[in-house]
Amino acid sequence: MADDKRDAPRPFDVRTVEYLLNLMSEHELSEVDLKEGDQRIRLRKGSTAPVYYPAPAPVAYASGSSPAPQPVAHASGSPAPTATSPPAAPAKNYVEIKSPMVGTFYTRPDPKKPEFVTVGAKVSPKTVVCQIEAMKLYNAVPAECTGTVAEVCVKSGDFVEYGTVLFRVEPS
Repeated sequence: MADDKRDAPRPFDVRTVEYLLNLMSEHELSEVDLKEGDQRIRLRKGSTAPVYYPAPAPVAYASGSSPAPQPVAHASGSPAPTATSPPAAPAKNYVEIKSPMVGTFYTRPDPKKPEFVTVGAKVSPKTVVCQIEAMKLYNAVPAECTGTVAEVCVKSGDFVEYGTVLFRVEPS
């Protein structure tokens, strides 16, 4: 009888959490909050910490039309920390593929396999361009545009925030 209780799924069971995270990614949900009796589980994608950067700019830029992003000050008045400087604004009218989540950026499905895409690669909306690992789950990121990869803006293995520009694509 004790084994039955131990093997019964609980709200905080790893398989349940992984299943819910997959559903969140599949259906583009940012939060799931479930309650059954006195047990509750709440999952949120992204950070609930203060935002240090302004909202992402529009997807396509006209030459020189977008101001460079400025760090937002902490509540203490000191400037926000920047791990790396944001990529320079493109000179052409590129479509930017941005990170849909916080996690680690990977250009390959496996270290021994080829990169998903490289500069010059043709992409369509369903083309997987990279993976972002969050909580040991690897999430495929589709291009969601048609064109040619003009720039890879992040190094494989780098940590990315929601809205980080990953690739720039010349639309076709």
